[in-house]
Amino acid sequence: MKIEIVQGDITAQDTDAIVNAANRSLLGGGGVDGAIHRAGGPEILKECKRLRAERYPDGLPTGQAVATGGGRLRARWVIHTVGPVYARSADPAGELSSCHREALRVADEVAARSLAFPAISTGAYGYPIEEAAEVALSSVRAAATKVALVRFVLFGDEALDAFRRAFNRS
Repeated sequence: MKIEIVQGDITAQDTDAIVNAANRSLLGGGGVDGAIHRAGGPEILKECKRLRAERYPDGLPTGQAVATGGGRLRARWVIHTVGPVYARSADPAGELSSCHREALRVADEVAARSLAFPAISTGAYGYPIEEAAEVALSSVRAAATKVALVRFVLFGDEALDAFRRAFNRS
């Protein structure tokens, strides 16, 4: 698997799928989640509401992942995963690792061969960026997947630098 680390807008990626750092409700929110829902249009929200009604009445559990279509995005799929709230999690690294493994598992289910990840849980959920970068990269590298390209699409210099350092250490 090829791993790329870039700075940019995850909603503009030309990968088969992008990962949404969703909240439990799957109904949109701030940060990456809000940006994906805005750029992808109402089709994504409609599918998320159906998922809530049919499969996740209490919301998507932390560390799990589920796919919807990409709506108006370049990506055909959006893979929604709920990262841990760092200060409240008994096992933040385990839950964050699960987000990455589960997103790759779902990517395999929908036959996505390229996937773009944001820095899950590092915004409002408070996960320290240096630690998150290590967990994300080690989880992706260890995953058994058919995904050929994983691109980490990062917002801001701090996240970009942290992921580059973690990439170079491993």
